[in-house]
Amino acid sequence: MSHTDEEMAGLIESNGSGLRTHEAHSARMYDYLLGGKDNYAADQEAAEGAVASFPTLRTAARENRAFLGRAVRYVVEETGIRQFLDIGSGLPTAHNVHQVAQRHDPDARVVYVDNDPIVLTHGRALLSTDDRTTVIERDIRDPRSILEDPEAKALLDFSKPVAVLAVAILHFITDEENPGDIVAQLRAALAPGSVLVLSHATAEISPETALGVQSAYRRQGVPLTLRDRAELTKLFDGFELVEPGIQVVSDWRATVPESERPSHAEVSWYGGIGRLV
Repeated sequence: MSHTDEEMAGLIESNGSGLRTHEAHSARMYDYLLGGKDNYAADQEAAEGAVASFPTLRTAARENRAFLGRAVRYVVEETGIRQFLDIGSGLPTAHNVHQVAQRHDPDARVVYVDNDPIVLTHGRALLSTDDRTTVIERDIRDPRSILEDPEAKALLDFSKPVAVLAVAILHFITDEENPGDIVAQLRAALAPGSVLVLSHATAEISPETALGVQSAYRRQGVPLTLRDRAELTKLFDGFELVEPGIQVVSDWRATVPESERPSHAEVSWYGGIGRLV
């Protein structure tokens, strides 16, 4: 089901004024960086501030999105898993998880999770005719609420393997909020054979530009904590890393020749998949 811009504006207005469109939000900033239209002046200003520090940030966002697509294809083609929990999914755009998964198996089921009410509004409007896909408004900082959400439990059977995606979300979780504990709580609820897909921005490759992005996000009230490969590896505790392990997202099972990929410094984003055995 598609909606015009005018219809979407009406849906947002009908959901009240508590959407804080005057404040930048990471999901809408990401939408802007990907060339989407579901963002506002505050998001655009914050994103442009980050681009000023890291001119290839749009390239990095696109490469992360491409990694997500390859990761979903890996799951459906090589693991047999047909149910997905996409946490911090952001706004619907091209090549969403359900589109990639259902292209391989129309019965694949997807629960999208985000804490931005605008994501909920847009997502439910766009997916209103798809009974295999839903969007719930929850926060990754409270994994139990996600796992116990009635809509999530109605669509996903956690007694069977599930693919949990936390793509470009844990770098918005501070050290004090303990991303490792969040992942551990999710892991404890998963059946053997489940997979975890993570991607995370880093300052390990190009420190000056990456830390400039971190500062730009934080100035706009958007927490961003960059972590290195060792810290990302630690988040996979309890999982067996799938080959080729943790890589810059543009390299992970890349489908284009190395000469056609951006440099690691232009991306500065790691990704990988772990299997629960």
